[in-house]
Amino acid sequence: MNAETVKNVIEAVDNDDRWDNGELGRDEQFVSVANNTPDQQAALDEALDLQMISIRLPKAMIEDFKFIAEVNGLKYQTLIRQVLARFADMEKKNMQKKAANRQIAVRKIG
Repeated sequence: MNAETVKNVIEAVDNDDRWDNGELGRDEQFVSVANNTPDQQAALDEALDLQMISIRLPKAMIEDFKFIAEVNGLKYQTLIRQVLARFADMEKKNMQKKAANRQIAVRKIG
């Protein structure tokens, strides 16, 4: 399975409301972890534009993320990815606002 095929499958699933409304099933007996080959995992990472990183975090923080993730029905690594994405989005918005405010201030002075 190449990256383009994976991308097409992901797009098809994302655009299919039958998964969300349960029409295609929600029974846990049909759920399993995919045992991807390294090539399949590489294709999936490429299709999702993911890059593996290594980071050291305090053990207590990891335990907190695991607890929060469990309460929300997520894997803790997924939760960490979501938290980082939210933070990056908000920081970029804040940077844009500051840049816009500086431009407004310069126009008022000039």
